[in-house]
Amino acid sequence: MTAHDLTRADWRTSTRSSGNGNCVEVATAEGQVAVRDSKDRSGPVLAFDAPAWRTFLHGVGEVHRS
Repeated sequence: MTAHDLTRADWRTSTRSSGNGNCVEVATAEGQVAVRDSKDRSGPVLAFDAPAWRTFLHGVGEVHRS
């Protein structure tokens, strides 16, 4: 896996976040979706290609509706 330069990434937190610090932040970079822990912004980042991210979001939606 190639490391991506995320220094200028526009990180976003869900609008449904309650602001208690238990959130993830998401950014897009070089065709990837990057995810990090909002409490540890200098920590590890997970990167997914767009189809994998869509599959994940679909799965979360299915679990949330159950």
